[in-house]
Order: sequence, then C-alpha cells, then structure tokens
Amino acid sequence: MTAEYWIDLKCHPWTRTESVRAIQVLVRRSASAELQVTFRLDGDISRIKIPAPVAPRIGTELWRHTCFEAFINVEGQTAYHEFNFAPSGEWCVYALSSYRRGAPVADESMRPDIALRSTGSRLELDALVRLETLSSNHPRADLRIGLSAVIEASDGFSYWALRHSANKPDFHNADGFALLLEPPSREG
Repeated sequence: MTAEYWIDLKCHPWTRTESVRAIQVLVRRSASAELQVTFRLDGDISRIKIPAPVAPRIGTELWRHTCFEAFINVEGQTAYHEFNFAPSGEWCVYALSSYRRGAPVADESMRPDIALRSTGSRLELDALVRLETLSSNHPRADLRIGLSAVIEASDGFSYWALRHSANKPDFHNADGFALLLEPPSREG
C-alpha cells in the first residue's frame, strides 16, 4: 500500500517572481521503504535558469541555483537528512544532528533516482529516496517531511516551502517539516 499526497508549496512573500505561478509536490511513501517526490513547477519555463544535464553525481552548493529539496526527520528526533535534487541530475545528501549542524554525506549508496520532464509551461522533477539508506529505523518510523525549492529565474530568485516560519527563507527550521508521513501498511 502507498500513501500519496499532493501539496502546494508557498512562495516566501519577500521573494516573489513573475516567472513561477505555482509549485506542487506529489509525495508517495511506499511499503517497500521508498519515498518518491514529484515537484511540478508551473510558469514561464523559458525564464527559469535550469542547470545543464550531467551524469548523475554528487554535487556541491546545488541550492545556489534552481534546486528542489526534501528534509527527512524521524518524528521526535532532532537529527534529520537534507536531500538536494538538481534538474541537472546532480544531488547531495546532508546528515544533520540538529539545526544546521552536520555535513554532506559522500556515499553513492544514498543516490536518489532523478528524472526531469519539461515543456514551455511546466517543469517536473521526480526523485526517489530509499529510506533504508538513511537508517534501519527510517522505513518503519513516522517521518516529518519538509519540502522546498529554490528557483533561479531571469527576474530573480524565489524560495518555496510547505511552511515559512521566519522573516527570511529558512528551510532548516523544523517548523517547516510540516508533513507527517506514517509508515504505510504492507497489506493491500
């Protein structure tokens, strides 16, 4: 059985651009311990700065350009993981023990599957994360999820998230980990 949700991201009010009309995210958590997210950006794609495709690899500072992100936290713990998914196919995983305390993880076994589709008015990025690569607890635990996007466009940057809780965009603020995903049943 798979739990599935469509969620609207909100643009931080101080960073609005004309290039992006909306960002929605489809979230699926499967009984096979996979978390799949599909980011759907609607707007004028010709004005969005999209990194050129490369072979899948670990990247650095992906959030400095158009990038989609997922924060995964086991309910009740301060530790969390941050995944960065670039439209180029690059990715990065950070393991953080608490708010912004941690480092990138250079472990190819954590590589998410990333696929990109684009038209003149829509950009979609699919990312698949295998929860067992984070810990043996993640597949069975209630998870707090934060979803966000940094969009670089010809008219500036915009910052999108499930919830903004500060005067400036801060995707690491645990208040933004607003989606609770229980483990799906293995039946059905």
